[in-house]
Amino acid sequence: MIDLWRARIAALLLLFVAPAFAGAQPFLDGTYNEAIPTIEAVLGHDHGDEISTPDEVLEYLEVLAEASPERMSIVPYAQSWEGRDLVYAVIASPDTMARLEAIKSDLAALGSGLSNASERSALVARTPAVVWLGYGIHGNEISGSDAALTLAYHLLAAEDDPVVNDILANTIVIIDPNQNPDGRNRFVNSFEAARGLEITGDRYAAEHDEPWPGGRFNHYLFDMNRDWFTLSQPETIGRIAALQEWQPVAVVDAHEMGGDQTYFFPPVARPINPNVTEAQLAKEDLIGRNHARYFDREGIEYFTREIFDAFYPGYGDMWPKLNGAIAMTYEQSSARGLLWNRSNGTILTFKDGVKAHFLATLSTAEVVARNKALFLNDYAEFRAAAVDEGRRSDDRYYAISRSTNRWQVERTARQLAAQGISVQRISGSAEFCGADFPEGAYIVDLAQPSGRLASTLLAEETPLNSEFVAEQEARRARGLDWEIYDVTAWSLPLMHGLDAVSCQRANLSSAEPVRADDSMPDRVTAGDGAFGYVVPWTDAGQAKLVIAALQAGFVGKSSDEAFVAEGRSWPRGSVVFSRSANDSSLGTALRNLATDIGAEVVPLASSWTEAGPNLGSSEFKTLAAPKVAMLWDEGVSPTDSGAARYVLEQEFGLPVTPIRTRTLTRANFGLYDVIILPDGRYMDNGSADAFVEFVEEGGVLIGFAGAVRSLASEPLSLLSTRAEKAWSDPDSDGVSIADESEGLAEGIRLQSEAAYNSAVEDEDRVPDSVPGVLLNAVADSDHWLSAGYSSATALFWGSDIFTPLTSENGTNVFRFADPDNVLASGYLWEENKAQLAFKPFVMAQSKGDGITIGFAESPVTRSYLDGLNLLLLNAVLLGPAHTD
Repeated sequence: MIDLWRARIAALLLLFVAPAFAGAQPFLDGTYNEAIPTIEAVLGHDHGDEISTPDEVLEYLEVLAEASPERMSIVPYAQSWEGRDLVYAVIASPDTMARLEAIKSDLAALGSGLSNASERSALVARTPAVVWLGYGIHGNEISGSDAALTLAYHLLAAEDDPVVNDILANTIVIIDPNQNPDGRNRFVNSFEAARGLEITGDRYAAEHDEPWPGGRFNHYLFDMNRDWFTLSQPETIGRIAALQEWQPVAVVDAHEMGGDQTYFFPPVARPINPNVTEAQLAKEDLIGRNHARYFDREGIEYFTREIFDAFYPGYGDMWPKLNGAIAMTYEQSSARGLLWNRSNGTILTFKDGVKAHFLATLSTAEVVARNKALFLNDYAEFRAAAVDEGRRSDDRYYAISRSTNRWQVERTARQLAAQGISVQRISGSAEFCGADFPEGAYIVDLAQPSGRLASTLLAEETPLNSEFVAEQEARRARGLDWEIYDVTAWSLPLMHGLDAVSCQRANLSSAEPVRADDSMPDRVTAGDGAFGYVVPWTDAGQAKLVIAALQAGFVGKSSDEAFVAEGRSWPRGSVVFSRSANDSSLGTALRNLATDIGAEVVPLASSWTEAGPNLGSSEFKTLAAPKVAMLWDEGVSPTDSGAARYVLEQEFGLPVTPIRTRTLTRANFGLYDVIILPDGRYMDNGSADAFVEFVEEGGVLIGFAGAVRSLASEPLSLLSTRAEKAWSDPDSDGVSIADESEGLAEGIRLQSEAAYNSAVEDEDRVPDSVPGVLLNAVADSDHWLSAGYSSATALFWGSDIFTPLTSENGTNVFRFADPDNVLASGYLWEENKAQLAFKPFVMAQSKGDGITIGFAESPVTRSYLDGLNLLLLNAVLLGPAHTD
């Protein structure tokens, strides 16, 4: 039956394909080698007639490699969460394929910061340029993967084609055909399940309306085009390693956008990261002009310099760009199926998208091939200039303390090393940048080929262009939207809660390099504790150790107050495991866990404390491994729920049970200690009663971002806060001349345009939405939920600002800092800065025997706010111990 459908659909599609290309293979005139299998011969459909499944993408590439092994090989580089292989295809001339290892060595030399002109010239002369073409990082952006198959076939089968000959002679083309196989599989399954006898272009038809969460995301619902420096997902980790191995001079990330659009390629929109060079932008322009030549010839509409900027370093076009490549996002309008009825009355086909992406990526390889020396030289110059620029920088050396938040410091050092950034470890005490580091430090010297990437990741601020900022303020004054595509702040020291300083000089004579695969050093104190063991509550690694111990069946108690025992001060939250409450395997198990995790465990000879509570005090709360559920499905933010589940499960080993929103009224909440409400809008009267009952009976209910609105309003009313309206100073030019007769409005005299703008504002308007910024938050050090913190850095994004809880209702466990200190990094509108000051970031309110915890902003966004992980674990792990 499926084959019958496909035959009918293929016939129908021919009605919508321009006659000049009917039966063309693949979209360009020419002669093709019959020894190279066509996609139709292997998969049963021609290019763009059907959406190839992830398995079919791999199958066809394998067949091509078998047919032409002297010009193509396939390399696995990662495996998805669901066990699907991610591969890339290497295509080049037979001579080039025969010396790939030597070429990799030459490419590494070119990328090493080489400044010797004669050595560079010799390398450029003998080395092909690498063009990396990536497709489908968002699984429902479907045309890219089929375009990848089309391009692979064209490069292998086209005969006497001057463009192909130049590409094979001067470049190595690497095709990464399906960057998100789990997401693509989800999309294809939903599409196939919904298709009927005839395909339809109706955008509201089921085949275009993906069920939650859609195919955009990977298994853990990550938008992997935001994961490039976070390196949280296996797909990203493998890809970053492969890119470092091949040192591409050009990188393409092929996407899709709304079906009513056309096609986007660079030049990019503003803002542009200051670490991007004019030489890079000039080559993007060179490539764009070549695309225009192809698109004009084929009658394909496009646009440039709009929407898609080059500022945030976590994109697939920005991470390679900050390493020196010419990296570009291409966006094709999406049929989200096989047909799409555009609002202008035209019809977009899947085949149209496959063709456009094929032409754009072919054009990219052509430009690099015909300008090989230019691209290789400029890549080498970018890397060499980064070294020189770092030497001259006043912030040449970044020193990160290992004395606080040590587990996260270790993770961050390896995260940087995994990206090819050189990190040095100092053993023993040292002094750097005027600061003492009693336990050593990690040092990043910006005078390295990856120095520009390191600079933008480690700097407290990556500045926006002042003219661009002025334009955005002017747009807001006119009531227009701002033009910033993503966040304006991403400093790793701030997001990870690290103590870092920078300076111009440092002595690295005793340093040793850090590798990405280094094991985490443990801090196990030798000896058996006659009384037991204590796990200091200093970072998220300590919480991971406690979770593992509780899951293994051991019993621990957490202190709400600091205490002094055996001459050492133990901070709030520290967990004591006594021998009397556990079996004889306690010491060995804790030491083994600490070694595996890289955590600290210390033996205690006695229960006696020199100061603070003893173990029998009510300040010590007994812990248990919590049972955690999370809302899932319609109304819930896929990325927020996915990130929360990933952080708890994959980073800290705590299983999470997802419960679909449509079954809330039937679910048994009594099975769980903690329920997490991710960002979203999904509450109704029926489910509200179940949540209120859950809290009253001793449950811990945790809400993130948009969920706080639901927690604060009817029918829940579990947090006594409200989202605020916009605030601004009264305008001095608006002078009251009111006749306050009943029923009449207050009279005002408007003496300026600013006063007029104020008068016409919606009195109920919310604060202006803010592109992502990092804000400083101050902890209430008397509340158990802030254990391990005196302050924190939060990502604020959007417009929700909440009123503080009154002391009779609850506690503002974290509040944003005062107006002069609230902004940690990024660009924040002045009126938002004033309104955010002293407002709550984390709130806690009891009801009955339970507690509700509200995070005004999500603590798990993109899984890169690692400095907030311990705070989340406080809520999940310590929370149930503080209910009655």
